[in-house]
Amino acid sequence: MSDEQINIIRNEVKSYIAQSGYTLTYIVEQMNKSRDEQHKTTTQNISNKLSRGTIKYSEIKEIADIIGYKIIWTKE
Repeated sequence: MSDEQINIIRNEVKSYIAQSGYTLTYIVEQMNKSRDEQHKTTTQNISNKLSRGTIKYSEIKEIADIIGYKIIWTKE
């Protein structure tokens, strides 16, 4: 994946979070509520994963659930 594609995805995720009226800090707090101590994350960790393009699909789905979105796949 190119740096440009990674930036587009990062900006898209952050845009959906902002449009929903949430912050990344709030999202991480909500993510950590359902995780045990050894699987908790930080705002910096999620931000870094978005910037590097290494965030897991399961984490993206978790973020979408928190902000009230559902990811739908459509055939092009």
